[in-house]
Amino acid sequence: MSQQASDRLAYEGRRVETRKNELADLIAHFMPQDGAIRPIDDLYLFRMSAPGKPIHSVYKPSLCVVAQGSKEFFLRDERYVYDPDNYLLVTAKLPLVGQVLAASHEEPYLSLLLELDPTLVGAVIAEAEDIAPQHDANVRAVDVSSLQADLLDAVLRLVRLLDKPSEAPLFAQTITKEIIYRLWLGSQRDRLLHIVNSDGNAPLIAQAIDLITKEYDQPIRVETIARDLGMSVSGFHHHFKAVTAMSPLQYQKRLRLQESRRLMLGGGLTATDVASRVGYNNSSHFSRDYKRLFGAPPKSDIARLQADAGLGLQ
Repeated sequence: MSQQASDRLAYEGRRVETRKNELADLIAHFMPQDGAIRPIDDLYLFRMSAPGKPIHSVYKPSLCVVAQGSKEFFLRDERYVYDPDNYLLVTAKLPLVGQVLAASHEEPYLSLLLELDPTLVGAVIAEAEDIAPQHDANVRAVDVSSLQADLLDAVLRLVRLLDKPSEAPLFAQTITKEIIYRLWLGSQRDRLLHIVNSDGNAPLIAQAIDLITKEYDQPIRVETIARDLGMSVSGFHHHFKAVTAMSPLQYQKRLRLQESRRLMLGGGLTATDVASRVGYNNSSHFSRDYKRLFGAPPKSDIARLQADAGLGLQ
């Protein structure tokens, strides 16, 4: 390597580290206490001063960047870890289990999540005038990639807008479009096709995910969904699992159980109440599935979560 190339590489390394430190400082400034805020549309900031317990959530298409600390996500048995050097991209509605790994009072976990609007993603890809996937668009709808300098720059400029609220409505969407474009130029372009209505099987699976999500409490008719998408049943199963790591029935079950937990945490509903509400005909079957996913029967699990929440408020 020439001296000029070595100097350039060193400069880029210093530039990236400076940007990472500024991003952490900004999030810490806007998040003096643990919790989550949504300062502008589609942008969320998070802070935690200790490693957390697993949290089950359904994620929309989004970019997740850690400024300090680290976090892991599980999609069934698949593990994804990201930190200040790597970002997480989710390109379909997925039931994920997340847990903060590295956090302390001295160096709290600091991160952001930017939801990716399908219309905006489609507009950016159309303007790029190149929608052909590099490989196969039927890839898993979540992955971790290295956080490159240009993408980090755009993310940092978006967060800087929080110091200038009068400018945020003018520039937030423009910067978000640049972020999407940076993702498109990198290793994630195939996944972005999950979000937009382009050729191939990925957008068809996105339609199926939307349908199952909206009607999660109704019986799944796989044959009907496959026929409506113009796919064979076996082909539909194959492509759905390629994107979500689950069969359609497994995906629906995960949605039902996570929604039941949310309903019980809201108060006033028993396991029997929520079982029928989320689509179970048998409360015993519901309790078995619930314990298998969350590690405890509904009553015990909710009591523990409520106790943890009470301790957190003290």
